[in-house]
Amino acid sequence: MSRAKAVLVKKKTRRLEQGHPWVYAGEVERMEGEAEPGAMVDVHASNGRYIASGYWNPQSQIRVRIVSRQPEQELDQAFFAEKFSRAKEYRERFVADADCRLVYGEADYVPGLVVDRFADVLVVQILTLGLDLKREAIVAALVEVFRPRGIYERSDVGVRRLEGLEERTGVLYGDCPSIVEITENGLLMEVDIAQGQKTGYFYDQRENRAAIEPLMKGWGKRSGITLQPRPVDELPEEARLAAPASGPSASEPGTVLVPVNKSGKAVTYPLWDGATVLECFAHTGSFTLHACKYGAKKVTCLDVSEHAIDTAKRNVERNGFTDRVEFVVDDAFQYLRQQVKGLEERTARASGGKAVDTSKKLGGEGRTWDVVVLDPPAFAKTKGAVEGACRGYKDINLHGMKLVNEGGYLVTASCSYHMKPELFLETILEAAADAGKSLKLVEWRAAGKDHPQLLGVAEGHYLKFAIFEVHSL
Repeated sequence: MSRAKAVLVKKKTRRLEQGHPWVYAGEVERMEGEAEPGAMVDVHASNGRYIASGYWNPQSQIRVRIVSRQPEQELDQAFFAEKFSRAKEYRERFVADADCRLVYGEADYVPGLVVDRFADVLVVQILTLGLDLKREAIVAALVEVFRPRGIYERSDVGVRRLEGLEERTGVLYGDCPSIVEITENGLLMEVDIAQGQKTGYFYDQRENRAAIEPLMKGWGKRSGITLQPRPVDELPEEARLAAPASGPSASEPGTVLVPVNKSGKAVTYPLWDGATVLECFAHTGSFTLHACKYGAKKVTCLDVSEHAIDTAKRNVERNGFTDRVEFVVDDAFQYLRQQVKGLEERTARASGGKAVDTSKKLGGEGRTWDVVVLDPPAFAKTKGAVEGACRGYKDINLHGMKLVNEGGYLVTASCSYHMKPELFLETILEAAADAGKSLKLVEWRAAGKDHPQLLGVAEGHYLKFAIFEVHSL
């Protein structure tokens, strides 16, 4: 029996022929033959020419998801094993950490499937009907290619309802402890595969977290600390330890360059040159950990979730950074506004204006930092939410940049696909204008190499990440 055919509307083939893996409902003129939902179909142009093959779902706006450019392809264990092997080879070449995203849907030619590796456990999301019907073959192929200790399903996402599916979670194979420890850029952190967000952790910012390294040192001069030659035998051990391990060295014999404050005393704190950092929307503290690793002096780690902060505390402790991190459970919008309000009150009082009520006691607000990190969840999950998302992104970036010390850095991101890069930058520019700030773009990045992007598939280009140097106008 021949396979059913999805025949496209005339002149609706160009996008598909350029490699896009989706066929939308409005692009299908007719079906020739019958196909059960989730079954494989062949896609043909209106003149009968074969284009591709994929799995079919009449309930979804995405009628066909392409998996092959060759006819007669079946979604069996061999198919998935071949795709997974290619994905494995790609990660081994381009991703330093073994803990990473192993399969990224369309970009790895398995639309509707996400696989993350946490230590020796795989966490999968099966998002579509066509793959939901092939769960056993997927699991068998994952075991064949990756040899995991266990496989856990986190298909508890609303997008499954668009496919006519219920949400699902649970063990699919082997032994799956709920908490596992992973390594990212040399840092240890725990992941809750059962209760954590999405699959448990966000790997897409791996390289972006590492990109903050140059921001974490070079701040001692701001507080009047300079490197000066001092006789080694006259220095306490603490001062010798605070001397930089690299950089300029003293030219006089028997001396070493040590940090000295404005009073002429040797500085003994080894992190005297480190930045002060605020991380908002911290989740489990990944940017906080990287800031500490790269030399930050003090980090404020903030999230609205007490559960997330508890996890961040354990991650900070397991890496030995506890003495440098303070934790705040609060709404980031509210916290940023409170700090800006306090800063404005302090500035007004310092100006000595007649309208200032000096009898009012100043609170603890009004703090500033050398580096402010904003990594919020998606504000625009639908196209209709973009306007509100713009207001949200403008709000946090406006208040965030106001709290950056002069010449410091704003690190900001958006994971909303519907928030296009140009619109995100435009929104930040508007925030800067209202805040009276000038922004110098230091770095502009996207998702990491374990989240590859197919050229021509805009839907995969969701993450925007920027580092700005902040100055007052």
